[in-house]
Amino acid sequence: MKSFRLRKETVLAYSFLAPILLFYTIFLVIPVLFSFVISLTEWGGFDLESMTFVGLDNYRAIFASGSTFLQPILTNTFVFAFGTVALSFVSAMLISFLVTRLRWQGLWRSIYFLPAVTTIVAIGNVWLYIYNPSNGILNEFLKMIGLKPVNFLDNPDIALWAVIAVSGWMGIGGAVLILTAGLKAIPQDYYEAASLEGAGMWRLYFSITLPLLRPTMLLVLITSFISGLQSFTLTLVMTRTGGPGNSTNVGALEMYNQAFSFGNWGIASAMAFVLFIIIFIITTIQLTVFRRGGVESY
Repeated sequence: MKSFRLRKETVLAYSFLAPILLFYTIFLVIPVLFSFVISLTEWGGFDLESMTFVGLDNYRAIFASGSTFLQPILTNTFVFAFGTVALSFVSAMLISFLVTRLRWQGLWRSIYFLPAVTTIVAIGNVWLYIYNPSNGILNEFLKMIGLKPVNFLDNPDIALWAVIAVSGWMGIGGAVLILTAGLKAIPQDYYEAASLEGAGMWRLYFSITLPLLRPTMLLVLITSFISGLQSFTLTLVMTRTGGPGNSTNVGALEMYNQAFSFGNWGIASAMAFVLFIIIFIITTIQLTVFRRGGVESY
């Protein structure tokens, strides 16, 4: 009787999960498997009958000597991701720490979150005007303090960093929202007990705040880094096909160009799976480093 009831509950549970599992299979599992099949073929993206199986030739091509995928595209991708995460995370840590000590916290969080809910195309075009070498706001400021105008997006040495600055600024709001929630979840009893023992502000921050905030920091770092590795819209808007000398061309943008501009869907899919493996490895490392921490571990 007990086994029959357990079996009945199991069937009932799977029947409730069936719609979600079906949706997951149709819109995620099948497309991923189909993308892997495409990565082993030469295909223009239109007629399935024209698909030609080439095995691992696409993977060999993107790692071959002289391929632009490793240098500069993959290098740009890592620089862009690390630069964006470093700028947004450090800024968000400082801002969230200050916001939790100010009045009208909801107002400040909303203000910092506005870029995250604004269309990337709109933000990119606004910053195009700010970076404009002739009459942009930033160059006008440089002129006011006696410096020469800088052609931010046409200089291959600084174009990528100019885009990173915008992407990092965009990511601050979402990180602030999550980090402030994590800070507010830390019980005040820890701080009060440590203060009675004579702990100062920095001691409280490094001995209580950071260890208990570790799971929240892990969430922000993983989501931000994955977003940075997958980003291409901002680069496309601000530098079109990859900037001067491919200086701003990143992995996702190159996949877009290979698939939709050049019709090389096999190459684009192979690049996507290489990037997936890289993201998986880095995420695993992050989970290992930040495995311990949080209120529940104390």
